[in-house]
Amino acid sequence: MKPSNFVHLHVHTSFSLLDSSLRHGALFRRAAEFKMPAVAMTDHGNMFGAVEFFNGAKKYGLKPIIGCEVYVAPESRHDKKEKYDLRDASYHLILLAQNEKGYKNLLKLVTLGYTEGFYYKPRVDKELLAEYAEGLIALSSCGRGEVAHNVNKENIPRAIKIADQYRDIMGEGNFFLELQNHKMEYQEKINNELVKIGDKLSLPLVATNNCHYLGREDFHAHEILLCLQTGKTMSDQYRMRYPSDEYYFKSPEEMTELFRDIPEAIENTLKIAERCELEMDFDKLNFPDYPVPESYTLESYLMEQTNKGLEERFQEMTKLGITYEQSLYRQRLQEELGIIERMGYPGYFLIVWDFIDYARRNGVPVGPGRGSAAGSLVAYSLRITDIDPLKYDLLFERFLNPERVSMPDIDIDFCMTKRDDVIKYVSEKYGGSQNVAQIITFGSMNAKGVIRDVGRVLDMSYGEVDKIAKLVPNRLNISLKDAFREELRFESMKRDSEKVTELLDIALNLEGLPRHCSTHAAGVVISSKPLTNFLPLYKFPSKGKGDQDEVVTQYSMGSVEKLGLLKMDFLGLKTLTVIDNALRLIKESLAEDLDIASIPMADPETYKLLCSTRTLGIFQLESSGMRDLLKKMKPDCFEDIIALLALYRPGPLESGMVDDYIKRKHGKLKEKYELPQLKDVLKETHGVILYQEQVMRIASVLAGFSLGDADLLRRAMGKKKPEEMEAQREKFIAGAEKKNIDIKKATKVFDLMEKFAGYGFNKSHSTAYALVSYQTAYLKTHYPLQFFGALITADMDNTDKVIRYIND
Repeated sequence: MKPSNFVHLHVHTSFSLLDSSLRHGALFRRAAEFKMPAVAMTDHGNMFGAVEFFNGAKKYGLKPIIGCEVYVAPESRHDKKEKYDLRDASYHLILLAQNEKGYKNLLKLVTLGYTEGFYYKPRVDKELLAEYAEGLIALSSCGRGEVAHNVNKENIPRAIKIADQYRDIMGEGNFFLELQNHKMEYQEKINNELVKIGDKLSLPLVATNNCHYLGREDFHAHEILLCLQTGKTMSDQYRMRYPSDEYYFKSPEEMTELFRDIPEAIENTLKIAERCELEMDFDKLNFPDYPVPESYTLESYLMEQTNKGLEERFQEMTKLGITYEQSLYRQRLQEELGIIERMGYPGYFLIVWDFIDYARRNGVPVGPGRGSAAGSLVAYSLRITDIDPLKYDLLFERFLNPERVSMPDIDIDFCMTKRDDVIKYVSEKYGGSQNVAQIITFGSMNAKGVIRDVGRVLDMSYGEVDKIAKLVPNRLNISLKDAFREELRFESMKRDSEKVTELLDIALNLEGLPRHCSTHAAGVVISSKPLTNFLPLYKFPSKGKGDQDEVVTQYSMGSVEKLGLLKMDFLGLKTLTVIDNALRLIKESLAEDLDIASIPMADPETYKLLCSTRTLGIFQLESSGMRDLLKKMKPDCFEDIIALLALYRPGPLESGMVDDYIKRKHGKLKEKYELPQLKDVLKETHGVILYQEQVMRIASVLAGFSLGDADLLRRAMGKKKPEEMEAQREKFIAGAEKKNIDIKKATKVFDLMEKFAGYGFNKSHSTAYALVSYQTAYLKTHYPLQFFGALITADMDNTDKVIRYIND
């Protein structure tokens, strides 16, 4: 099959929310099948999917053309008076980025559409287009384009004037009159006039198909999607609908046949595609500049602050009577600083240190840690975390692996009521809302939800649809495909009813499509340059009078990270608010200034409470399943709480690992170690491989892996790719052989590691959250009135919870 002579330049992906069912993967596969050299993305008013689109197209050997179908105000973008018919409040225009300059201009235009021009739709105007036209190619768009709209109204002189304006705005050769043929009479009239206007003004023509779904067979599902967008049902004669089933991703042959009388319109698609040469840079870090004092570098300032912080930690340990070996801490600190410096992340740590320091100085409670960052001594020294990684044998390489180029990721829990104070501080420090924003997230149609949505649009009764939706097994992220395979009643219902067959077929077609966007619960992007240098912004309207509009990124978390921008998770944790309020009540009622970070970690009364399973209000330990586990385990030390949090997950619970662990802890089952070298690594967990860090330690101790390589092994075991696992197995056996370890035993250990790696939990995270669990248990044990007072205050809007607290 020879290369295609046609490229689709007007394509709506599923990120034209509830307006297109065209998924990236299916789109790329079809374009590759058609031997197209390139494909464009032109979603309605947004660029939500641009990064995923760019990377996905490249994987299929396609040139990605990043664009947008923008809305253009008839006059000024600032004119928002209700003097327009809604359909005349904006016109469509396709913009395609030729290069980096064009892409950056597109980012600004799409952002300004939301932040300045929003009126029913995100609108730009000709003033903005003239300012940001460089590097962009414009197509006149569909029947809703301003030129075609005037042609359709038979105002040809105005259509000519508008086309001439766009030519002047975009520059010679950068404005194309767009022809579409969906086999409708009015389009034929428009096309004939556009050809004449093209001749009159010497403007080039281009053919597009305004794609909204993959194949003709997807037309009906697309109609359902439009009903979901507009809140209509299929029986509503006034519902929004497309006038034909021709808006699909057509083959080059189909497009060539449709425009056989205007071959240059087909040829120009290739010419435009050739001109679009945008490359996105995913290798460059775009971190904000941390302002270090004069005469310091980022590296020297980080080293000074870290060493100073470690000395303070030593003083605290001495005061609490904790024994420690300074040389081990100093050596570990220098190793971590060396890795951080080599990987180029000193600025990252200083930025995080700075805003956490602000929080602590301003009475904003900060969690002791979250995720793998608790394995860093640098983070502990800077008081980013409150977990001593040497004491709990936590690994820095689990957090930041020198063998694998990846961004550090420090997630932070803040008191829920004061979290926004920290975000405000960060925003003001790095340049305000232009440079700091929260991150968008997308909700998609899940298995049960899409059945309910489609059933409603098909006018089926609530009872019938509810009965069908409830057949989907209650499992997180289950797909309809899996549900149909597991629940045989779906098949019998389809046999008995054509309507149910229609419902389930359409639900399967629409499942997983993005349905809406919202603000990510925690994600914040920080830059010292305007964010629109890197990505477009989106604006949610204010929720009430006096509230500010909320501006967020148009790119989701993964895309923000790929662009090398600094992404932080500022999480609001209610438990920190409870602890803070309890400490305040203790001070007010008992005149006692309790330091929660200095409470005894081996308090017998606290463990007695945990064993009694009266854990209502205790962080992570109050569910009925966790209470059952507490009853069996009978924790008597902090390490038991760490293990509890790691064990209480589906994998360990279903595999029998939990029962095995408990029997070993209570001496009912003998602890077994395949090799004596494993005892030091696994003694804490009674011979059970419970933590990911233990997998890494075993690889290091038995096979001589560096901890960086051991982390790569851990990741490989999690992914379970056969070729990768075989290579890791050979490396492990060869390393064990060099240490004179019996090959059969080494193989057996590797098999055990492979088996338990899927269940292994991040010990750093478990340790940090176990500390919060213990702190709440200690408060409940020794200060019950103040603790419950704080709990009730935090849950005042939940009557059921308040009653349970009072009864407890």
